[in-house]
Amino acid sequence: MNLDTSYLGFNLINPVIPSASPLSRDIDTVKKLEDAGASAIVMYSLFEEQIRHEAEEIDHFMVQGTDSFAESQSFFPGGHDFIRGPEAYLKQIHVLKEAVDIPIIASLNGNTQGGWIDYALKMQEAGADALELNIYNPPSKVDEIGVQIEDNIVNILKQVKTQVSIPVSMKLGYYFTALPALAKRLEEAGVDGLALFNRFYQPDIDLEKLEVIPNVHLSTPDNLRMPLRWIAVLSTMLKVDLGATTGVHSGQDVIKLIMAGADVAFACSALLKFGPDHVKTILHEMETWMDEHEYESVEQMKGSMSMKNVSEPEAFMRSNYMKVLNKYK
Repeated sequence: MNLDTSYLGFNLINPVIPSASPLSRDIDTVKKLEDAGASAIVMYSLFEEQIRHEAEEIDHFMVQGTDSFAESQSFFPGGHDFIRGPEAYLKQIHVLKEAVDIPIIASLNGNTQGGWIDYALKMQEAGADALELNIYNPPSKVDEIGVQIEDNIVNILKQVKTQVSIPVSMKLGYYFTALPALAKRLEEAGVDGLALFNRFYQPDIDLEKLEVIPNVHLSTPDNLRMPLRWIAVLSTMLKVDLGATTGVHSGQDVIKLIMAGADVAFACSALLKFGPDHVKTILHEMETWMDEHEYESVEQMKGSMSMKNVSEPEAFMRSNYMKVLNKYK
């Protein structure tokens, strides 16, 4: 049974990659993920706000001598909640590279153009094999139009690509008017891969304290539908590598995504819930299903159920909306 695949220029032993999460903060846990069969790992994210916060602290003590705390910090956890800052993040890249043999993909999370992008080069110099840009930018202003948001995303990618020589992927959300057009622009700007999709964590309101409270809900297999649909569509239009994230819990989930046209599947919630050894379970389920259905390799399955290879390609688009509603009982 051949589970080999490729992503961002790496030849991987299988398509299962732990995505950005707290799991990569602990060296022993990363070793366990590798031992369980993870073919690469995406590190937890270094946030633009952390980089700016550190720069502002230096400015405070060396230049200004007055309180200059960034306004943006009021929207994020306090400094003590950021377990590791920028310099510690770079050290963690180096430590993980020494500890495991699988590719280490650093994660840089931000939404504006600026000096924080310089950390892309520092991540490369620290030993990262690739970089995932996680652009978290839900629109919140009435005068901010879609093309401005998309231009900003493309320009961030272009700035990063001038800094580094390692492969760069981009993790996107799905709140775009014309996702295929944006994906094509990113391909033309030099992106090496796309990870679909970022999860937007929604806040709640505490009615007793009258406070806005953040909370995190782990994904479920039902969340797989969104990346499944769009990878089935985009894989027929793009030449860049495609990774699916959100809702990957089982071997069957990975197989569906590969058949839709994904090169790899990123797992997070299932690993947080069941632990690093769940990678073994996912791979075993893949091998069992492939054996039962007489598939010899991942490559044989890849794209076999993409939009161009199914008998009713419109089922991935609007006609499916009508069909589902009319058949529901």
